[in-house]
Amino acid sequence: MHRIGARTPAFVALILAMLALGACTTTRETSPQRAATEQLLISTAVDRAIAQVNLKIPTGTKVFVDSEQLDGPDGKYAAGEMKDRLLRNGANLVDDKGKADAVVEVRAGALSIDDKQTLVGVETFDAPIPFAGQAAKIPQIALYRDRVRQGVAKIAAFGYSTSDGKLIDIADPQFGYAHQYERTVLFFFTWRSSDLPEEKPTRSICSEG
Repeated sequence: MHRIGARTPAFVALILAMLALGACTTTRETSPQRAATEQLLISTAVDRAIAQVNLKIPTGTKVFVDSEQLDGPDGKYAAGEMKDRLLRNGANLVDDKGKADAVVEVRAGALSIDDKQTLVGVETFDAPIPFAGQAAKIPQIALYRDRVRQGVAKIAAFGYSTSDGKLIDIADPQFGYAHQYERTVLFFFTWRSSDLPEEKPTRSICSEG
């Protein structure tokens, strides 16, 4: 009886580790460094920030968009979204600054993600394997976990005349946010939600023979 009692804690620990291993699910949408969800959070935040940028550029004005201050893939997306908004508002875009009537300069104060997590349980840790000379990675054991990922974008822009350099209009910094929520209870039960836009279903036309 004494031997069984002595082995009980180790046996229980082994069972808990096996349950945790069984409950662990890792999702990696693509092979690049950033997953698709992260890209969607940032790009959606950019969409929402630029949607609030209202530059009063006269319709038909030849506009060159200066996006030198926007770096990386997120910056390029922001530049493209700004061009889209200007076109929808009636501007004529040109690739040559020398042929432009006006220049719109775009800058970003933030293009990133905040990741906040509350955990009641045990974080991932390394457990030594006897006689193996190495450690096993034990996944996170969550009695309760709450995680919020927030994409943040801060965009500002101004336009000026190429003929005299005078200001045409300026847009104060605008903020855009996108969120993903994830909650886990008792290892296995996970709920996810977000305010990311849903993909619109496509309609296929099939010909009947």
